[in-house]
Amino acid sequence: MTHTRFAFVKAQWHADIVDRAYEGFIQTIPPPQVDVFDVPGAFEMPLMARDLAASGQYHAVVCAAFVVDGGIYRHDFVAQSVVDGLMRAGLDTGIPVLSVSLTPHHYQETDHHNAIYRAHFITKGREAAQAALGILKARAGLRAKAA
Repeated sequence: MTHTRFAFVKAQWHADIVDRAYEGFIQTIPPPQVDVFDVPGAFEMPLMARDLAASGQYHAVVCAAFVVDGGIYRHDFVAQSVVDGLMRAGLDTGIPVLSVSLTPHHYQETDHHNAIYRAHFITKGREAAQAALGILKARAGLRAKAA
């Protein structure tokens, strides 16, 4: 898949943690095959993912965000809306849209928690790359069988 292109969308809330997902992703997918897009927060990802998927330039779109309980709003509502929107973007366009959108139950902005989640996002980025390659391979196999 040398000509395969990927879009990687990163929410900028907690960018110091979220950006680690991209680091993990490019451990599997070479950086020249990936275009990176920053959006303000998780809620903006589904629209960007839909636009990127519909552009015809990408074989898959990966979105990363860290949605935490800020005490003011229901973070679970935001997280569910984002994941639903990402799924809809993929289904509407026929392009795989994958999520590295995590919403921990207990997050405190401490050095200890930040280190844990930075490492976790690297792992999740690698897993997203493997999932993207896996779904592309599975869909190619389906097309080959149909031909």
